[in-house]
Amino acid sequence: MSDGRPVQVSGVDLAGRVDGKAIVVGVTGGIACYKTAHIVSRLAQAGAKVSVLMTDAACRFVTPLTFQALSGRPVYTSQWEHVESSDPQHISLARSAAVLLIAPCTMDMMAKLATGRTDDVVSLVASAVDRSKQPCLLAPSMNAVMWNQPATQRALNQLIEDGFAIVGPDAGWQACRTDGVGRMSEPDEILAAVAARLA
Repeated sequence: MSDGRPVQVSGVDLAGRVDGKAIVVGVTGGIACYKTAHIVSRLAQAGAKVSVLMTDAACRFVTPLTFQALSGRPVYTSQWEHVESSDPQHISLARSAAVLLIAPCTMDMMAKLATGRTDDVVSLVASAVDRSKQPCLLAPSMNAVMWNQPATQRALNQLIEDGFAIVGPDAGWQACRTDGVGRMSEPDEILAAVAARLA
């Protein structure tokens, strides 16, 4: 629960929107994982019950222990491991989510979600969320050339048609030492999008 102090993001009282809500955050393998640590921390400070899911690739950028410490909850890294109960965890996590956020959402994850592949815990839980009732936000993050690939743009259009909300990406300096569209939106912009879906 929030300690009562206002947690503001883009002029919105974040705690007023997320306090007591179950928010599932999927983390995929990109350098922007460090931004997601800030997002998880802010959500937890605002009183949200944050469950973090990580792909194998994400674990190479930031450790599960980091997200466990920030969220105060177990981190899910495998679709085969039952962390909190013997129930099918992807179903229980999906049903509990007031919002599902995948940040960063890589080119690979966008392709998986657009074609219905579920070979990791993030895509598996996403497949079990009822998007007609629960908001699903994706924060793409990739190199500018990857973002502009026809395959990525086809996946993007399919995801929008399938009911996913897209936050970003932004233009700017990228880890690959190029400048262009593809960098993950800043944490406050993503948090504002989450808060807006819970208004």
